[in-house]
Amino acid sequence: MKVLHLDTNHPLLLEQLAALGFENREEYKAPKDEVENVIHEYDGIIIRSRFKIDKVFLDKATNLKFIGRVGAGLENIDVAYAEQKGIFLAAAPEGNRNAVGEQALGMLLSLFNNLNKADKEVRKGIWDREGNRGLELDGKTVGIIGYGNTGKAFAKKLQGFEVDILCVDILENVGDKHAKQVSIQELQQKADVISLHVPQTNLTKGMVNNSFIKAFAKPFWLVNTARGKCVVTEDLVQALRSGKILGAALDVLEYEKTSFEELFSDTPMPKEFNYLIHSDKVLLSPHIAGWTQESKIKLAQTIVDKIKEKFS
Repeated sequence: MKVLHLDTNHPLLLEQLAALGFENREEYKAPKDEVENVIHEYDGIIIRSRFKIDKVFLDKATNLKFIGRVGAGLENIDVAYAEQKGIFLAAAPEGNRNAVGEQALGMLLSLFNNLNKADKEVRKGIWDREGNRGLELDGKTVGIIGYGNTGKAFAKKLQGFEVDILCVDILENVGDKHAKQVSIQELQQKADVISLHVPQTNLTKGMVNNSFIKAFAKPFWLVNTARGKCVVTEDLVQALRSGKILGAALDVLEYEKTSFEELFSDTPMPKEFNYLIHSDKVLLSPHIAGWTQESKIKLAQTIVDKIKEKFS
C-alpha cells in the first residue's frame, strides 16, 4: 500500500512502515488543493495538523484505507464521514500523555511559586522575596475536566502531593484510585485548581466562559494543556482582572491556527492577548505540552503499531 506523509515526524514512522512493505512518499509543502489532485493514488495518510481532512478531501481519496493522526485529537478530520467510508483512524493519545501530565504539573507549580515572575525580576537585578512568596499545592483540591489519557496522567503526577483530586467526564465510571469522579456542580463547589484535558468538540468549544467561571464557589487557578478554543479568552481575562481566576497556565490559545503552528499572523493582536502577555498571573507556552523528545518517538511508534495491527 502507498502512504502519503503530509507532516514531518520521527524517522521511525518511515522506516518501520517501509519494513512492513508500505511504499512511503513525503509531501510536506504542497498546498491542500495539490494534494487533493493526487490523493486517489494513496491507501494511507500520515498527518499531524497541517490542514483539515474534510468531506471534499475524503471524496477525492477514493482508495484511502487509513489515516494516521500523529497526536491526540482528531478535530482536524471529519471523523463521522471518514468512518462512514470505512476509513480506519489511528490517533496516538497514549504517545504524549506523560509529557502533557508533566507539563501541566510543572506549569501549575511555576504559577503557585511565582517562578516565571521571579526569574524575570532577578535578571533585572530585582531581589523581591516577599513579593514572590508562593503557595503550596498540598491541601488544595484539584479538579480535572476530561479524564482520559492526559487527565489520568496528570492525576498520577499529583500522587506525591497531599491533595484531593476530583474528575469530571462525559463517560461514566472513569474515576480510579487517583481521582474521584463527581458532577460538574460538585467540582465547581470544591475545586481550587481546574485542569482541562478534553478534546475539541462542539461540547467543549467555549466551555470555559463567564457562566462556567461564575459557577465556582471560590476563586481558582486554571491550567489548559488541551485545546485553546475550549476557553473564551475575553471571559478569562475578565475573570483574571476581577480575581475570580487567580492565575492561568496556558499551553494553548484560542487564537491558534488549525495547524497549531501559528497564531494570528494575518490579523491585529487581540487586546485580550495583549493582557495575557503582560500579566504576572499568566504563564504561556506555544502548544508544547505533548512536545518532548520522548513523546515524538512514542507518538510515531503508537501509529505504526496501530497500522500494523490493522493491516498486517
